[in-house]
Amino acid sequence: MIRLTRRTFMGSTLAVSAAPRWAFPATEVLRSEPVSLQILPEGQNATALLGFNGSSPGPELRLRQGETLAVRFENHTDQPSSIHWHGIRLPNAMDGVPGLTQPLVQPGEAFDYSFTVPDAGTYWYHSHHQSWEQVARGLYGPLIVEEAVPPHVDADITITLDDWRLDDKGAIMGGFGDMHDFSHAGRLGNYAMILPSEKTVRIGDRLRLRLINTATARIFPVRIEGLNAKVVALDGMPLSEPRDLADMEIAPAQRVDIIGDVTAQIDFLFVARDGIYEMGSLSVQGENPSPANTDISALPRARLPDLFENPDKSLTLRMEGGAMGGGHTGDNIWAFNGASGLQEKPFATFRRGETGIIELINDTNFPHGIHLHGHHFHELDSDGTPGDFRDTSLVKRGTSQKIAAVFDNPGKWLMHCHMLGHQASGMKTWIEVT
Repeated sequence: MIRLTRRTFMGSTLAVSAAPRWAFPATEVLRSEPVSLQILPEGQNATALLGFNGSSPGPELRLRQGETLAVRFENHTDQPSSIHWHGIRLPNAMDGVPGLTQPLVQPGEAFDYSFTVPDAGTYWYHSHHQSWEQVARGLYGPLIVEEAVPPHVDADITITLDDWRLDDKGAIMGGFGDMHDFSHAGRLGNYAMILPSEKTVRIGDRLRLRLINTATARIFPVRIEGLNAKVVALDGMPLSEPRDLADMEIAPAQRVDIIGDVTAQIDFLFVARDGIYEMGSLSVQGENPSPANTDISALPRARLPDLFENPDKSLTLRMEGGAMGGGHTGDNIWAFNGASGLQEKPFATFRRGETGIIELINDTNFPHGIHLHGHHFHELDSDGTPGDFRDTSLVKRGTSQKIAAVFDNPGKWLMHCHMLGHQASGMKTWIEVT
């Protein structure tokens, strides 16, 4: 059971912390190190975590579409690590996957990342070594790429969603490699809350909210109250038409962009089967004297290659294993197509520019969020029509989802479940684009 305040007790026993922002024009240092975060109510113990530059989440990296991000990662922890830039279509050598695209960054060592950000949108960065532990301990942060001409809003606020497994003194519990967690839904926390970049708004403000689920396993069922809004982007990719805001499920690593007008205190609610719980809020201070009176328009279309009418390859990726699941021929808890973990040969090879359709089939008893590195893909509707662009697709137990992508980014690209304990115990593969 998550220790969240019930909807009927709006006083909230969970602290809401503001995440720092960091806009930069040139090479900067991103330093992983021990930090603390106030997760329990104020006056109780802070929680010792890992983070970047003194905080978890790490500093918000914010730049414009087409600019170059240049960061020196310095590892000041006692574990090897790396940084993956989630959702960015970047050169393969900058993707941050040890053993596939770069060596591990050992304690006391550094690694230089530099790449141009081609697409505006909401992204994030996180550790990609022992990520089921290092991300759970706090090694992540937001990466925001603004449009060349951003939509007019009074405030652009990043909302990080996360959960933590804590004891009654606020210390993060061990057992990160627990096989029971790995074989079930993953490491689910007993405390959850939002971490917003700003904590106050005005009545009548037009806001852009950027929601990022950084949890290692939890699918957040989210309801937002106090905002007359539209959903304008998923996983950084603009929708062709804004959609009315409704209850939504946000899987680990997924993002949702919302633009809307403030009508009251903005509450972020966790809608569970046994009740509604508060994860935090943005409080109201004053009123906007000149509120927006225009319709909410679609964001500029992403400059991604179009799908070919007939795919060059059609493939199947079958998810197998886990508790109460069927057998498979892999050598770990989970498998893709009978194989656990990275194999010597890729799951698929594409020539640059080829289109592929991959049917994701979930033959397990748990949902999985399947993430493809270096590319975005269309989720296909049941009739094969291209739907939303995403980089992480939530596939519920016993269901399937076809995705289609133009594989135009050369290199070796990881494809894995972003329930990170599932990835650690077999549910990952790779695709090569030549």
